Amino acid sequence: MGVLNLTPDSFYDGGSLTNQSTLYQKIEEMIADGADILDLGAESTRPGSRPVSVEEELERLKPGLEAVKSFSDQVLFSIDTVKPEVARVALDHGIAIVNNVSGRLDAFPVAEVAAEYGAAYVFMHALGTPETMQMNPHYEHLEREVYDYFKTGLERLTALSMGTILLDPGIGFGKTLEHNLSLIEHLDLFHDFNLPILIGASRKSMIGQLLEGAGPEDRLFGTLAVHYEALRKGVHVLRVHDVRAAADSIKVAMAFREISTNENRNISNQQPSG
Repeated sequence: MGVLNLTPDSFYDGGSLTNQSTLYQKIEEMIADGADILDLGAESTRPGSRPVSVEEELERLKPGLEAVKSFSDQVLFSIDTVKPEVARVALDHGIAIVNNVSGRLDAFPVAEVAAEYGAAYVFMHALGTPETMQMNPHYEHLEREVYDYFKTGLERLTALSMGTILLDPGIGFGKTLEHNLSLIEHLDLFHDFNLPILIGASRKSMIGQLLEGAGPEDRLFGTLAVHYEALRKGVHVLRVHDVRAAADSIKVAMAFREISTNENRNISNQQPSG
């Protein structure tokens, strides 16, 4: 899933895709590099960011929604939003996935819109809002709390008879470095739900913290290490800024997984002698 930020203030590439020609060039590049999904967002959710109005978000989205018409036969598009009004407009323009990053169990108007259109839905965990989420986030039992959040939310989402649901544990959304590392280490817990798992860790601050304060522009190699560990834990979708690097890392990771699977199969098929 390639990230297309139509915002002036995103933490890594804010302001870089605000005109039509630059956006189309980026889309063509991401498709050529191996993107399966392109995620359009017009409201920053970086820590400390403030929400924008429906009108402003839709105005920023215009170039992206036009692009959907031109490229929807080559790639799936998703809409990164917390507003049901924006989700509806995006779905009317042919977008297939709603990526709701609110991380709130009461944010079901967005899910209801997705269900109405039969769209896929990314169900993410977060603590607080972008304005407050990194102000000393605290959990008694992190993995259990995220697990219970998904369990409770899925009971409601399943009742909506919606399309495919993807689970996103919300790396960086109300989590410390230690929280993020622990969630990635225990991603296999969420396979209990038998749903695809999505991870969005690309160039985030956790990587900067691990690399002695490296800025977003210097976090690619660290990102790939996080991606590899997530893939090892069975993640299905990587939300990334650097599509080619991610696609290459996925190919290598899948080669190792195939070898491991074949070896396990061969061992299980061996009959004991004697």
